[in-house]
Amino acid sequence: MKSVAVYCGANKGFHPWFAEAAAELGKTLANRGIRVVFGGGSIGLMGVIADAVLAEGGPITGVITHQLNGLELGHPGVKDMIIVDTMSERRDLLIRDTDGVITLPGGYGSMDEFFEALTLAQLHQYKKPIGLLSLRGYYDPLLHMLDNMVENGFLKSENRKLCIAADTVPNLLSAMEAYEYRAVEKWQV
Repeated sequence: MKSVAVYCGANKGFHPWFAEAAAELGKTLANRGIRVVFGGGSIGLMGVIADAVLAEGGPITGVITHQLNGLELGHPGVKDMIIVDTMSERRDLLIRDTDGVITLPGGYGSMDEFFEALTLAQLHQYKKPIGLLSLRGYYDPLLHMLDNMVENGFLKSENRKLCIAADTVPNLLSAMEAYEYRAVEKWQV
């Protein structure tokens, strides 16, 4: 992998391990020379991962809307900052030239980006690994929901496998590196 889109919150969450994992991911990707493409913010987990990448001298690109740039104060240390008009443009640029996606804990925005990546993968428009870092079970309810979709006939089991989940940064990166894209047409029986 040469570049990874990282989706994460504009908040740090209530527990220190969220920020610790974001910093670990940023440091690990920077030390591997993998470009981080992120939401451009200086606050929350976005700020933590950006600070970690920059501290290691790693490559990083921010993509932020004009509106959010004012609210989140685009990260001043990120020199490769792309400012766009809409969230749709932001989502498109975050994923466009990346070799994978990693979703850290976050809220609605992170989920929006994560599910768009999965939808694109299901439609054969994004054939790269899509990782979900479920720190201390943070995303376990979401993973159960995906399993429930399969059990009730709303998601093909092969397409369920488009989501790679792990509870540590090393385990997630290993699983993503071993990933082979396989999706079925969602309308096939």
